Amino acid sequence: MRTLPALAAAALVALVGAAQAMLKPGDPAPAFSTQAALAGKPFAFDLKAALARGPVVLYFFPKAFTSGCTVEAHAFAEKTPEFAALGATVVGVSNDDIDTQLRFSSEACRDKFAVASDPRAEVISAYDARFGGLFKTASRISYVIDRSGRIVYAHEGSDPLVHVAETFKAVQALKAGAPAAAAR
Repeated sequence: MRTLPALAAAALVALVGAAQAMLKPGDPAPAFSTQAALAGKPFAFDLKAALARGPVVLYFFPKAFTSGCTVEAHAFAEKTPEFAALGATVVGVSNDDIDTQLRFSSEACRDKFAVASDPRAEVISAYDARFGGLFKTASRISYVIDRSGRIVYAHEGSDPLVHVAETFKAVQALKAGAPAAAAR
């Protein structure tokens, strides 16, 4: 029988392992297609098609209409014109259903960028973005993917505003031909 300290240590190792499970710069970005919403209208989002136009900022968020996710969506909405000026597309992904994403794309994303629906957490799993590594819910993880389909930047953390700022810096570095900072 395990003691309480041993169980606590095992839980900590599991959490640390989950936090470090995200994909790393240099890894190929898993291709995917899924239902998405932009400005309250549904469409089929395809990563390969988006990458043909330029780099993609792919960010995972836990749940539409929660406080942190709404703050993050507002911040990405404000920064979307600057991402677009650098040729980048922003898309958020959660396991919310498409009806929820239709509303979230207008109300929180302010009609500026798309949010994709991943109710079976297939994309979330492919990107090692599951919360705690166990659930359908996504962790707050952001990736910048270059046109060749490689991850050039990855960030995991609880501060939604840091995701916006750091992914923007990574896209600027990519545009300038400089290597993006290492995963955080």
